[in-house]
Amino acid sequence: MAISPEEHPQKAFGWAARDSSGILSPFRFSRRENADDDVTIKVLYCGVCHSDLHSAKNDWGFTNYPVVPGHEIVGVVTKTGNNVDKFKVGDRVGVGVIVGSCMKCETCQQDLENYCPRTIFTYNSHYHDQTKTYGGYSDIIVVHHRYVLRFPDNLAPDAGAPLLCAGITVYSPMKYYGMTEPGKHLGVAGLGGLGHIAVKIGKAFGLKVTVISSSPAKEDEATKRLGADSFLLLSDPAKLKGAMGTMDYIIDTVSAVHALAPLIGLLKLNGKLVTVGLPNKPLELPIFPLVLGRKLVGGSDIGGVKETQEMLDFCAKHNITSDIELIHMDYINTAMERLAKSDVRYRFVIDVANSLTQ
Repeated sequence: MAISPEEHPQKAFGWAARDSSGILSPFRFSRRENADDDVTIKVLYCGVCHSDLHSAKNDWGFTNYPVVPGHEIVGVVTKTGNNVDKFKVGDRVGVGVIVGSCMKCETCQQDLENYCPRTIFTYNSHYHDQTKTYGGYSDIIVVHHRYVLRFPDNLAPDAGAPLLCAGITVYSPMKYYGMTEPGKHLGVAGLGGLGHIAVKIGKAFGLKVTVISSSPAKEDEATKRLGADSFLLLSDPAKLKGAMGTMDYIIDTVSAVHALAPLIGLLKLNGKLVTVGLPNKPLELPIFPLVLGRKLVGGSDIGGVKETQEMLDFCAKHNITSDIELIHMDYINTAMERLAKSDVRYRFVIDVANSLTQ
């Protein structure tokens, strides 16, 4: 059911999916008025995440239509509330995957708002007043200042937008699981929107980085353009055998159903395999190699606001951005079709401000 135009006072405009076809089209809706703790942002750019595609098509089974996707938002502040002193009109800011939480629980107190049981997502969620949240495929967004990020001046706003989801999704587990020790060997499974940023961040931490892929066509891309130290093709038995027991860590970005056994075999004693992809079916976990090698298999979500800001500042310092294809809003349905086929290198970003027309 479409949102009532009287539900909030600020008129807004974006593109929404209205059913499981996932087709997006122009959509008029409303945003709340800027309250004392809020920041109103004019959206400049918004990255297109795989989650947007899954949500538009209801692949996960909990989409509440209509849905306006988009949680990799870079924009400019146009209004601030009376309690906001961290931002001023004209500041360049970012908004990531979450726009709210309870602010009181143990996880929130530890700056881990993303793990709060009452996390409010940037879209396809409900705010404290029970009205729906709509994402960044739109002209404006109103966000509580706690969940707004300073976007560094020396980060390109278009190529930097995907860091707000893809960047923090790989940075957070690398920090938490200790994948930051220079000289250690990191395997990156999957070279897509997450994987290519994991390569860049891994190199910035001083790690030896090997890209692990099932696609031989990605070897030159991984080593010559992205700077990985080596490339391992999963379908090459000889190379795979030779690499067994050589990696300290693997970050698994693959979102399709895949075998974990070969990845676990690549780990050294005490090695860590951390998965950040979200396959739609359970993966088989062999226990013997974990026990016999004292290995760990873990998972990780995005980071909290504090860590996301740390990640943005780290990427600005090391000149890390996403490799993008900049598109206009009216190309989004074609982009979604291409994204479903992994036909993008490596992230679509919508030029919202220059292409969203009513």
